[in-house]
Amino acid sequence: MDILLIGGLWLDGRAWDDVAAELTRLGHRPVPLTLPGQGDGNAAATLDDQVAAVLAAVDAASGPPLVVGHSAACALAWLAADARPERLAGVALVGGIPQADGSPYADFFPVRDGAMAFPGWEPFEGPDAADLDEAARQRFTAAAIPVPEGVAKGVVRLTDERRFAVPTVLVCPEFTPAQAKEWIDAGEVPELPRAKHLEYVDIDSGHWPMHTKPAELARLLAAAAEARQA
Repeated sequence: MDILLIGGLWLDGRAWDDVAAELTRLGHRPVPLTLPGQGDGNAAATLDDQVAAVLAAVDAASGPPLVVGHSAACALAWLAADARPERLAGVALVGGIPQADGSPYADFFPVRDGAMAFPGWEPFEGPDAADLDEAARQRFTAAAIPVPEGVAKGVVRLTDERRFAVPTVLVCPEFTPAQAKEWIDAGEVPELPRAKHLEYVDIDSGHWPMHTKPAELARLLAAAAEARQA
């Protein structure tokens, strides 16, 4: 199965290199995406441009793909489910939740000179970055790509309620499935309470398992893909 891999903020397609290698070994076709404005030099890119790139990859897949979103890009995976509900085999959300209709995509940190740069490690101290050693942090910081303002402040638009029928896997890295269920049951998480086929999968990692647990993450994603093929 084609498995589309969408990295979160500051990441390009190279973030998935180790995951992609393992997915290939497991018999799948990984498609790591480098989004407009996050690796192609297009500082004027917008959220609409990124959505269009994801949908182009969905349309180019050889069959119904599994669309994987990481962190903020869980919203992009969910936007794909909204735009192509009949076309997807499923969605996997890694360490994040979809934004609600009308919400900013990722207006989390200050925007300066038209872009939202990586803010350093202070906001991520604790479970998010506990499994990243100093060398890994330095590599991440050196590779981090500022997110264009038009992406970070773009508004999420959801229109097709058939998205709730798309099989969805929530991969829980720095939080547990039990915590995720509590948030969803308490109404603290938009969108997912209405998902008709929602599975929770645990991975013992921080917020960036593609860096710290790539083989394990690949196996979880392969299992999710194969469950959709059954």
